[in-house]
Amino acid sequence: MLKKELRSSLLKKRQSMSETEWREKSDRLCHHLQNYSLFQKAQTVLAYFSFRQEVDLSLLFTNNRENSTVSNKNWGFPRCVKKTLSWHICQPESSLQKGIYGILEPESNAPLLHSSEVDLILIPAVACDLNGYRLGYGGGFYDRMLSSEEWASKPTIGIVFEFAYLQQLPIDPWDRPLSAVCTENGVK
Repeated sequence: MLKKELRSSLLKKRQSMSETEWREKSDRLCHHLQNYSLFQKAQTVLAYFSFRQEVDLSLLFTNNRENSTVSNKNWGFPRCVKKTLSWHICQPESSLQKGIYGILEPESNAPLLHSSEVDLILIPAVACDLNGYRLGYGGGFYDRMLSSEEWASKPTIGIVFEFAYLQQLPIDPWDRPLSAVCTENGVK
């Protein structure tokens, strides 16, 4: 199946999940991440705000001041700036705005994060495969970022629901495998 058809099919399946199922699976995935050593050791983590029923990671960065695994972390979130992602420090109480694609993002005056400060990147995906390859939305934002020298060596975890963790995805020469994949069933 071509990337376009596969993407469309998986997005429909994801958006057909009930609110309860989506919340429960998102929370289970967050618990697996919290117990994963790479996450526990990371001081500065790049994440994303859920859009169109992506896995919701907000359990990790909101209302968790009592959880030391999470509360001692610095969180970075992306802003889409032309064809690149600009990363900004963002706390739960920070002001957010809707970006060009309708996705919540930090305001442009939020403090910038540089690659040298980042320990781990949690990457949204439509699907991931057993080899760590990711199917995104087709914009190439993460592909371009991870292909650049400054980001290429950073640990990455693809975030998907189990139904979108596939045997094999079609890949292009510019696709880069992720360090790991996390679903509601665990880190792989």
